[in-house]
Amino acid sequence: MTPSSGEVDADILVVGAGAAGLSAALAAAGGVAALSGTPEPSASSVRSRGRPDSSVLLLTRGHLGRDGASPLAQGGVAAALDSGDSAELHALDTVLAGAGLSREDRVAILTTEGPGRVRELIGLGARFDRDASGSLELAMEGAHSRRRVIHARGDRTGAEVTQVLSRAIRRLPSITILEEIEAEELLTEGGRVCGLRVRRSDGSAGALRADAVVLATGGLCHLYLRTTTPRSTTGDGIAMAMRAGAAVADMEFVQFHPTAMAVDSDPLPLVTEALRGEGARLVDASGRGIDFPDESGELSPRDVVARVLWDLTRAGGEVFLDARDTPGADFPDRFPGVFSLCRRHGIDPRESLIPVTPAAHYHMGGIEVDEEGRTTLPGLWAAGEVASTGVHGANRLASNSLLEGLVFGARAGASARRGLPAETDEGDGRRPANRDRVVSPGPDSISAPDTPEAGRNPGKPDEAALEADMQSLRAILWERVGVVRDAGGLREAIDAIDQLAERTLPDSVPGRRLRNALQVARQIAVSALAREESRGSHFRRDFPITRTAATP
Repeated sequence: MTPSSGEVDADILVVGAGAAGLSAALAAAGGVAALSGTPEPSASSVRSRGRPDSSVLLLTRGHLGRDGASPLAQGGVAAALDSGDSAELHALDTVLAGAGLSREDRVAILTTEGPGRVRELIGLGARFDRDASGSLELAMEGAHSRRRVIHARGDRTGAEVTQVLSRAIRRLPSITILEEIEAEELLTEGGRVCGLRVRRSDGSAGALRADAVVLATGGLCHLYLRTTTPRSTTGDGIAMAMRAGAAVADMEFVQFHPTAMAVDSDPLPLVTEALRGEGARLVDASGRGIDFPDESGELSPRDVVARVLWDLTRAGGEVFLDARDTPGADFPDRFPGVFSLCRRHGIDPRESLIPVTPAAHYHMGGIEVDEEGRTTLPGLWAAGEVASTGVHGANRLASNSLLEGLVFGARAGASARRGLPAETDEGDGRRPANRDRVVSPGPDSISAPDTPEAGRNPGKPDEAALEADMQSLRAILWERVGVVRDAGGLREAIDAIDQLAERTLPDSVPGRRLRNALQVARQIAVSALAREESRGSHFRRDFPITRTAATP
């Protein structure tokens, strides 16, 4: 069937087109080896080709190479590429940042396979920054013991990675790209995921049926009032997986980046940590340097820096990044993306201080997966920020996020490919025997009317009322489930979320997004309340001590 039909069959369905989703789709189609001798066609010609025996659908709610958080990533890719570095040292730094909760076997996979994934990108044409000798330029970032972070065009690494992977995807006729399609619900049959219910941009609904589904839908940090992540990152993939019966893990661990630009914008522009790695300083309004409890100072783990800045701003102070001396006049060349963002908001960082604030940036938890990306639900894989691989523990090490997407995205795609049924009754080697099976949404799916609920926010357009509720939810999480937490605030958050959830929501895109957001936000708050200690990014004012034995 064509992508415009009511239902589409494929072997593997990948949902999301960031670093993890693109890596998964490429691996599901046979990996880089499948590109050998394949010419690079135009985008339109990919969609017109027939699919070979093993078919992959790549679904994105936006446009390939431009959707989600990955293209916005300013930070680099951390990998042990220098002769003075090693996968073991990178793993040690990752485990230390993870505050006792990192799965060391998964961390070893990340740091051992990471260099190979980077070289694979270079082979596909990725242009990472190099020094005068032609060697890869390695940067220092927070909590790393070595210079091991590579960048592209200074602070446009995410864009380079997604563009290179997108070009590779377009070259493979076995991958069909579906753009501007919204995932609504996982479809299940007999306890196994077998597809996805979707809605197109014109409002029409459809079903995508597949033997394996890989969720790579990104994170949830736009649930917070102050965040660096795009509007699409409100935990939709996690909510769908939970309703279908998949387990989640580490939901309380939300990383707050210390240096988002404190300007009138939503999301807030990120001011990359690499600036501090190169010598920029955090200062107060008088220009005095900020004191940090950790000996690493400004390059301490993100949770440490974020809490110090949180306390300062809550006490009425202001915090700035001083980059006037370093990188100074070189700012536009070294960090063109951040420089452009500063200028857009009337700041010249060569002459003025950059106002900064902590902001929700990354979620360490998500859908529980094994080392191959398999969830607890048969037929469902997950990769990237939507997944909880265990590598980040309670606090992610800087520039390990793109790396995780590359490594575990590829693993999930390859595992899904290996898990395809081997036998059919039609002799085509592709689809299972029962093509006419009846599929249904997950066990806890919520049906809702097509019209707004009577009496809900009378006098207001329904979409405006839903947006108001979403903003209320984001404020609740920022104030009560943010950088610093306590039992009273967390209980208040849960009660407020439950009150919002009592209302019947319309079966519209905003209604479904709010439903998902409420479900995921409640899980974050409940998990944070249950963890009666402080560990990594999860800090409890009423339980400030870290328990000796880490509890998953």
